[in-house]
Amino acid sequence: MNSDYTKFTLKETISTEQRNFFDEHGFIHFENFINPYTVQLIIKASLEVERKWIKNDVKKVNGVPIKYGVDINGAPIVQRFAFINQHHPVLAEFLLDPRFKTLLNLVGPEARLGENEKDGMVFNHYVNGTGSKFTQMGWHVDGLRDIFQGTKLNPMLNVGIHLNSLKPENGGLRIIPGTHKQGLYDLLFRKTHFLNNEPDVNEVSIVPNAGDLTIHDGRLWHRVAKSSVVGEESRRRVIYIPIITGKYNPKNEDSPTLFYQRFAGLVK
Repeated sequence: MNSDYTKFTLKETISTEQRNFFDEHGFIHFENFINPYTVQLIIKASLEVERKWIKNDVKKVNGVPIKYGVDINGAPIVQRFAFINQHHPVLAEFLLDPRFKTLLNLVGPEARLGENEKDGMVFNHYVNGTGSKFTQMGWHVDGLRDIFQGTKLNPMLNVGIHLNSLKPENGGLRIIPGTHKQGLYDLLFRKTHFLNNEPDVNEVSIVPNAGDLTIHDGRLWHRVAKSSVVGEESRRRVIYIPIITGKYNPKNEDSPTLFYQRFAGLVK
């Protein structure tokens, strides 16, 4: 499995080298986007939201199902939060970081952060334990949701902020570079969406340190590999926030659950 690729540092502008790398491969990795203090602040905020949601038995947020599981000590945990930025001031303020505006330049002047659209800021908490219901995610492309909604496949990027330092054996993000350039048929049928977890000969393992930021194109085939270790060592947390274009389409408490979201239970 290949994990040897160029990593960058995000500055005030996107350099020509960075743009060329992203255009060719469909992903890019920026090191040290946030410091250790901010990492811990974000984790603490997620735990505060988690306690509230468990206490109030929150099933959905803005129509998006919340995924619960069991931690390694048997306690209930939230393993996939949607729109978590709307439920804690630390996370809402985090999105005001001006560097996110710099990232918009990878798409163009019409791009925006989808803080109130799609699933908002998603907080994923993976742990490989007996009661975990979120250990991996099969191959998929993020742009599939536009097709399910019967809309045009608009440019979309997924920005990930990684809150744990990983090794390849910890699992995590796997991508197939260059597949963002594929035609519609391959976008739909190259893999069986979400059900296929098998390694691909061309996949690249994204191996971040805590505080790193990655971006992948919404047309890029990717998966989340299961950790080969169990217990505390397998724990990994990552935030995703979309960069999107097209008609502004915010969600609210009356928004329906979309068809593809009903398959969320297949991810274990």
